[in-house]
Amino acid sequence: MSRFVEVAFNLPIKKLFTYSIPMDSDAAMGQRVIAPFGKKKLTGLIVSTSDEKPSSDYQIKEIDRIIDSAPLIDSNLLSLARWMEDIYMCSLGEALSVIVPGGKKEKEPDVVFSLDEALNEKNLILSNEQAKAVTDISKETTGTFYIYGITGSGKTEVYLRIAHEVIKKGKSVIYLVPEISLTHQIHEKFVGEFGDIAILHSGLSPSQKLREWIRIKNREVSFVVGARSAIFAPVPELGLIVIDEEHDGSYKSSQTPRYHTRQVASHRAETEKCILLLGSATPSIEAYHRFSTGQLSSFTLGTRLTGGELPKIEIVDLKGTTGPLSNRLIEEMKRVHSQKRQTILFLNRRGFAYFFHCRLCGFEMKCKSCSVALTFHKKSWSMVCHYCGYSTKPISTCPSCGALDVGYSGFGTEKIEEEVQTHFPDLIVSRVDTDSVKKKHVLRDIISRFKKGEIDVLLGTQMVAKGFNFPGVMLVGIINADTGLHMPDFRAFERTFNLIVQVSGRAGRIMPDGKVIVQTLNPENEAILLASFGKLKTFYENELERRRELGFPPFSRLIRFVFRSKNAKKAFDTAQSVCDRIEKETGGFAEVLGPAECPIAMISNNHRVHIILRTQEFRRLHTAVKMLFPSLKIPQDVYCEVDVDPISLL
Repeated sequence: MSRFVEVAFNLPIKKLFTYSIPMDSDAAMGQRVIAPFGKKKLTGLIVSTSDEKPSSDYQIKEIDRIIDSAPLIDSNLLSLARWMEDIYMCSLGEALSVIVPGGKKEKEPDVVFSLDEALNEKNLILSNEQAKAVTDISKETTGTFYIYGITGSGKTEVYLRIAHEVIKKGKSVIYLVPEISLTHQIHEKFVGEFGDIAILHSGLSPSQKLREWIRIKNREVSFVVGARSAIFAPVPELGLIVIDEEHDGSYKSSQTPRYHTRQVASHRAETEKCILLLGSATPSIEAYHRFSTGQLSSFTLGTRLTGGELPKIEIVDLKGTTGPLSNRLIEEMKRVHSQKRQTILFLNRRGFAYFFHCRLCGFEMKCKSCSVALTFHKKSWSMVCHYCGYSTKPISTCPSCGALDVGYSGFGTEKIEEEVQTHFPDLIVSRVDTDSVKKKHVLRDIISRFKKGEIDVLLGTQMVAKGFNFPGVMLVGIINADTGLHMPDFRAFERTFNLIVQVSGRAGRIMPDGKVIVQTLNPENEAILLASFGKLKTFYENELERRRELGFPPFSRLIRFVFRSKNAKKAFDTAQSVCDRIEKETGGFAEVLGPAECPIAMISNNHRVHIILRTQEFRRLHTAVKMLFPSLKIPQDVYCEVDVDPISLL
């Protein structure tokens, strides 16, 4: 005699598979199993059990073994996976794979997250603005609230005070940050505040993640800290979800299912009846629109509580400057270091130089597999593609015309490091980017030394832009504010604005003498000007008006299809046929843009073509596409990605 189970596999197949198990087996929904699948053995998850044999004429195979002694998920998380299957148009197995430990992993950014702003003083007296937010939100048991506060205004303290109140009521908390690599020091501070805590992020090994998962599920901890994937933590009695820096792009997954943490959190808060608390100094345009029109309750924190003031910001025009460091930035660095204070330099581009060309014929050195320029890395003496990882040695003659007049343009963090050491040979300089901190604990050690004042200049990519509170920092230099400005993406201005405000927020957090130098080739650009002058409201109102005129979110919603194939014609023809079908089905309530080559037309030898659906009737469009999707004839050698509410159109 046997019982029967339905198993979901991490495959792009919208189907469950039935297997038999011995009658005396204690198999239950939520356990992982090893089961035969064709000629392979795959790991799947049981989603239902039954004593009755299904009516079928196929042979039902028996599972090989049950992996877990107890279920890893409950009905709430299974329900969440089914919702993700529906909204993000993936399979149930693909949705479960990002929820359950041991599934497919996408590496999350690895950055130290510092809570010093909130935890330095145990008996910190709240400002009136903070106290009102804590009091009003703590009265509630459900609902979504926004903390809109300038950098250094004490948002973290508000989150933690509310978390305390929730835990006192016997509930649990999920606290999300965009990027996390927790040091022992941070861990100890959390423990001091909340007793034992759990940490969940994709940097953990599968066994470490499983151990934390089981501790959470068994109610051994009430406070979970993590990056994007921690939104799936199996906390019983969920009382509060905090999403700090909710505007950050790393909350959106770039792999199937392409979920946004903010959407998943909102659904989970609604179904499990808990509070969702969002916050940022630079809210996403969507969030700003919601709370400025009264659709979302918000609290504003407008004062720096640490004794500092918002820094003075100066825009420097780079036109006519020969190197990456302007004379004004060099002057300010000299002044700051004569006062024994510290500097942060920010450039969102790693490597030494990112553009190799022949000055005679114009030849550009591009990746052989992707339609992007290779980046020169001086330390490893290699040209590297930051998309597929292809690497080759630099060349001294042009392969096109044979000329010797070849060279590099543009600059990355490696080049800045060299320039700073040339101008300031006596200063201790450390670089923080994904090339320099590959080894474990390197990042933590650099941040610790910088905080102690043992490093004079910290330079890096986005890693230095968020979450840090360095008392000794007097000067922040943004080497090139234009890096993302000309991307063919409607969010380019928003991203540029956010980065300038966030990076600037690292200066003058304790002393009221912070200075920021913003270097740019576009000194009249609105996003750069308004960020530099602290005109946040003006920027948001102008950007919302522009989005309204162009019909982009938050005044519409998008669904993006990307077709990729080794064969360029097949990718385009498939996109065209899908486009024709969708236009026929959705005429009148959705606009179909494309098909067109993606801005990055090729990655890893795959040609990329996309179509974008735009609508103000999202549910109607989503339903139509979901019903249409299974009948679309997509060739085997063409892969179709579906991205609901994309945040990047590259």
